[in-house]
Amino acid sequence: MNKTIMTMLAGIAISGCAYAADVYHNPVIDRSAPDPTVIRADDGNYYLYATENVRNLPIFRSPDLVNWTLIGTAFTDETRPQMVPDGNIWAPDIQKIGDKYVLYYSKSRWGGEWECGIGVATADSPAGPFTDHGKLFISNEIGVQNSIDPVYIEADGKKYLFWGSFRGIYGIELTPDGLGVKEGAKPRQIAGGLTEGTYIIPRDGYYYLIGSAGTCCEGERSTYRVMVARSKDLFGPYVDDQGRKAMDDGFMKILERSDKVIGPGHNSNFVQDDAGQWWVLYHGFDAAAPDAGRKVYLDKVEWDKDGWPRIANGEPSESSPAPKFKR
Repeated sequence: MNKTIMTMLAGIAISGCAYAADVYHNPVIDRSAPDPTVIRADDGNYYLYATENVRNLPIFRSPDLVNWTLIGTAFTDETRPQMVPDGNIWAPDIQKIGDKYVLYYSKSRWGGEWECGIGVATADSPAGPFTDHGKLFISNEIGVQNSIDPVYIEADGKKYLFWGSFRGIYGIELTPDGLGVKEGAKPRQIAGGLTEGTYIIPRDGYYYLIGSAGTCCEGERSTYRVMVARSKDLFGPYVDDQGRKAMDDGFMKILERSDKVIGPGHNSNFVQDDAGQWWVLYHGFDAAAPDAGRKVYLDKVEWDKDGWPRIANGEPSESSPAPKFKR
């Protein structure tokens, strides 16, 4: 019996409880699905999107953050974004804006740091189909090298996009519908070249700038790890727990490799279960099978007494008490 079936049966066996209480085992997606982004949709399920190791950008669905099913792709060969025609679709970010599910994505090829860019697509359902609206910008048009890894955030009634990969992290204001760059808006840098895969988490008066440092994609030689800095203002200055500035690569490490998982990083946004617990998904290489690609792992996020996030014990867990959901 595989572990997915065992986990499902464990949940059924205790379904009379207020919450299903069982243990999950990592990885929660036992196939390559790098750079995950996740949202809890109106139907109560979670939907995860990832770099297209499955062509046209895979969509996975889960009721509990643990048991995931591949349900399709965001695009088809016919609807595939055409900007950067020879590029691949990397590092998406999923959001709900108004009544639409909005998917920001990178389109790039290895080494094309001035030709890559970020586009946007929308759908009525998190399962798609997504309609591509084309590019927001290309690196050589906006003047930011390696313009990939987008993340959307709202603050003070305005909409923003942040992005960047080892050439600085930048933000810019978007149009009210989130589908374009506001006329006259210019990129503003908030961090140096240490990280990529940005997420910005607002909590208790701070913005937490999460990113990944090191090499993402070299199998057993990967050095990826998750870092954090924070600021009272969306555009900084961001600092780590020692007061070092993110503009000067000052970040605190919160997740690194273990004996079982190599190169953990490029995490999703933080999400909560029905008990209010915080969780994060991220990719990593299985040390026992690094050629299998970057699998998806799940871990709990705790907040320490000074307000800093901590992921598991600072390294990927093998098993852990599962997220809690009302049945």
